[in-house]
Amino acid sequence: MAHYEPPFEIHVHGEISLHPEVKQQDVQEALKPLWQYAGAKSLQDGSISSYDEEPGIQYDARQNLLRICWTVRGGEDFRQNIDEMCMNLNELASTGAPIEVTFYDAEYDEEGGDADREEESRDDFMVVFVGPTPAAIMQVQRDLLVRDVTNMMERHFDPAELGGVVHEIDKLFTQRFDALVQSLELGKPPKGNTPGGSSGHRPSGRNKPRHLH
Repeated sequence: MAHYEPPFEIHVHGEISLHPEVKQQDVQEALKPLWQYAGAKSLQDGSISSYDEEPGIQYDARQNLLRICWTVRGGEDFRQNIDEMCMNLNELASTGAPIEVTFYDAEYDEEGGDADREEESRDDFMVVFVGPTPAAIMQVQRDLLVRDVTNMMERHFDPAELGGVVHEIDKLFTQRFDALVQSLELGKPPKGNTPGGSSGHRPSGRNKPRHLH
């Protein structure tokens, strides 16, 4: 039977603010898709990164912060585990937060990344988001986009000239937010006929991101 060598080193990095009432057991359950993927039997065992210099997965109960700087060997199937983790953390997060996930092509690195090789590295990078509401997630998405766009454009323009660019970005997120609200409103049951279960996060006016007018 051939030995399977995971093709990627996968690095997960982020800091998430959690609700004060969150307990250690809640965090362990939410991060189960990560530590189980690493072959551990608990968060304590699975929180250790593949690299000693990385702090791994740390939950600071005093500050209500979850910090992740953690690497595991794996494959493309890890993306499903990230999706599951994000769904779990949505229930615990107090604000929106980005989580960076980087796939490093381990096979390419081991062979030295020879420039004469026909194959290209399969390195990949993505950012996923968690938050208590869709509005909170959109807010952090908006803030990151504004930061990236303005940082790039400030090489050519004075920051004072970029107000119009930021305004257009806000308009795009306002349209997306309003479309989300409308789709949720259309799916609401008639008044007086409340379903027994929750249908997920439904943004309201007070949850609207502060920059989306």
